[in-house]
Amino acid sequence: MARTQQTIDENYAAFEKELPKLMLRHAGRFALMRDASIVDFFDTARDAVITGEHLYEDDEFSIQEVTRTPVNLGRYSYD
Repeated sequence: MARTQQTIDENYAAFEKELPKLMLRHAGRFALMRDASIVDFFDTARDAVITGEHLYEDDEFSIQEVTRTPVNLGRYSYD
């Protein structure tokens, strides 16, 4: 099952809400997100994707770099 835009939007809204705090401890890392919650942080986008694919067979997760500048992660950001 492909990620839905609603899932991506909900995850990003939750991410944005926490961003000021996240910048203090996780700047430059990648957040793996599911159900509008951060699951864990990774040093690379690849590690976050691999973990997400391993944990969630339904593919309903997203990743976001902890940065103040929005990052387009291609298929990991959209349906």
